[in-house]
Parts: sequence; structure tokens; C-alpha cells
Amino acid sequence: MSPVSPAATAPVRELNDGTRLPGLGLGTYPMDDTEAERAVAEAVRLGYRLIDTAVNYGNETGTGRGVRHSGLPREQIVVTTKLPGRHHGYDETLASFEESRKRLGLEYVDLYLIHWPLPRVDKYVDSWRAMVKLREEGAVRSIGVSNFTAAHIDRLERETGVLPSVNQIEMHPLFPQEELRGQLAGKGVAVESWSPLGRGSDLLADPAVKAVAEAHDRTPGQAVLRWHTQLGAVPIPKSGDPQRQRDNLDIFGFELSEEELATITAGERRRLGGDPEQHEEF
Repeated sequence: MSPVSPAATAPVRELNDGTRLPGLGLGTYPMDDTEAERAVAEAVRLGYRLIDTAVNYGNETGTGRGVRHSGLPREQIVVTTKLPGRHHGYDETLASFEESRKRLGLEYVDLYLIHWPLPRVDKYVDSWRAMVKLREEGAVRSIGVSNFTAAHIDRLERETGVLPSVNQIEMHPLFPQEELRGQLAGKGVAVESWSPLGRGSDLLADPAVKAVAEAHDRTPGQAVLRWHTQLGAVPIPKSGDPQRQRDNLDIFGFELSEEELATITAGERRRLGGDPEQHEEF
């Protein structure tokens, strides 16, 4: 099979720290190392340039292998990993990063995120200071957060003077996060969407979503991923299937109308994951 042309890769956007983020990425949860290695290498071959993993996914080793075995120069791939809750704290964050870097087998990480804020533990600011140090030293190109509220981000800015480049949040048409997206846009913080296709829900079977997709001769999944990108978010759908990976990436050749965007957004509203104010994941 011949490689996909460079035109099939996602467009990129500039973050508030001057680094660049592809407009769509590959999620790897809940793949194991073997699955991640295969999926990442195939995804890069197809045109993906943003790969997302985390300590708690248990597949950093496989993800790193996939990146190294993809055949593409390292500097062309944006690799993301995340700090787990059990490693919150300044020194703990520095040590955890070194463990991640070793598992990944990479000299540097492009985007390093705090996975959950854990406000009861109240160490996320300490971790953030450590991540600023890692960025200043060049071990990390860009730093961000995941599952943070606007108040959590305000506190980071107030106490450290450094804003995240990215906030990776649960976002999909069942939970479109209008208020938080507006707050983040006002601060210049990019939004990444986890569970962008509403994993575990019946979103892709929704008649309204299917009708929009059919109008463009696309799949419901492609219509929903296009919804994300037109709202300014960077979706990171997980797939180990090459055809599904190809479909997920092939969303930049059509455009939804304002009415279609509203139609996809108009369904029921419900969170599928944890509430950042209470959820604890160590």
C-alpha cells in the first residue's frame, strides 16, 4: 500500500507559546503496548502527526516504539504524554517525567499535560512549576493541562504567570463545553477533545448526526470530527484500525454549515466522564 500524500495530514495551528499543534491526533487509550506500537506506526504512515498517550494508559513504551519505527523524522511528530495524579508535586513531577521519557525512548516530549487537577490533593500548582522548569530546560517543548476548569487555569496563571498552551477536555456533541471553550479562547488556550465521538454512547446512531453525514457523503464519525475542528477544537479519536484511522483523518475536504453545526449540537447534554471538581485518578 502506498503512503498517503502529505495533503492528507491535518492542518496545524500555532499555540500561545509559539509551538505548533496538528488539527487532529491519534488517541491511544486503552491500547496496550503492542497495540499502541502498531497503531501509532500505521497512523503516522497515513498522515497523523499528533500522538496522545499518558502514564496511566500503560502504553508509553509501545507509543514510543511506534513513533521511532514510523520512518518519519522525530521532529515531524508531536508526542503528548500526561502526568498521573499519584505523581503530583514539584519533585514528583520531575521524577515522573524522567520515567515517561525513558519509557517513550525519546529525547524530548512535545506536549506534557497534567492529566487531572485533583483539587482536593491541591498540588497541581507545584506540578505546574516543575513543568515550567522542564520547558525552560528543553526537555518539553510545550506544557498544558487536561480536565482543568477555568478557575484551575486562572490559579495557574495567577500563581506562576504561565498559562497552559492546551487544555484537553471531554468534549463531544453530547457535552459541547460552550462556556469553557469561550473562557479558554479568551485566554488563548487551545482545546483538545478527548472522547470526541462520545465513546460508549449512541451519538453516532443519532438520526440528526446521520442526516448531516449523509448530506456530505461522509460517515457520522467524520461529521462529528469535522464539528470539532470547525468549533476550533483538536479531536484525538482512538483507533487501531487503519481504515478507521484513514476515515478519521479525512475530514478536511468538506465543511459543515452553521445550521449543520447547530443540528449536531442540538441533542441531549450529558457528561460521559468524570467531573474535574471531584474526579480523582491516581
